[in-house]
Amino acid sequence: MKDHLSPFCRLSGCMVTEEGCSSLALALKLNPSHLRELDLTYNHLGESGVKLLSDLQKDPHCKLEKLWFYNLV
Repeated sequence: MKDHLSPFCRLSGCMVTEEGCSSLALALKLNPSHLRELDLTYNHLGESGVKLLSDLQKDPHCKLEKLWFYNLV
């Protein structure tokens, strides 16, 4: 059976918080996936949440290429 998972995840306007960013970053770090693009626009990420996810892109095991987080509330 072929894997039909999308490399793009859109969580725009899903009320993701700093705590949610921490969980997302940990999950992506512990379970490197095929995810290439993550849209977190219109959320409540906070400065520390943005930093956690931005730092994740520096991890050589992370395949995340594009991270959107503009229009934060």
